[in-house]
Amino acid sequence: MISPTTLGLFMPILIGTIFDIWVLVAYLIGLKISSALLAVFQFNAGGQLDNAKKLIEIAGLKGTDAHKAAVVGDIFGDPLKDTSGPSLHILLIKLSNIFSITMIPYFIWLTMKN
Repeated sequence: MISPTTLGLFMPILIGTIFDIWVLVAYLIGLKISSALLAVFQFNAGGQLDNAKKLIEIAGLKGTDAHKAAVVGDIFGDPLKDTSGPSLHILLIKLSNIFSITMIPYFIWLTMKN
């Protein structure tokens, strides 16, 4: 988790320093749209995989190949809905935005200097 966090923190600095503040704004808008859609997809996909296993168990099909496949799906679904989706929301949507807003005086100083 160290490399995604550092990438999420240093990309706004690099983009704001190398390019202009408006490129950073465009980057943040694209980041918010794509990460929000990906987080919603992960929440829903993880929940559906979990519900599929529950449905098969309620139907009394434990021990069948369908149940084994649903258990494997649930193994992948739990991290999607419990960890990956929420961490995308926190890291990419909130942390990058707040950090970029905090760095705005630095980016304005760079623009005035040039």
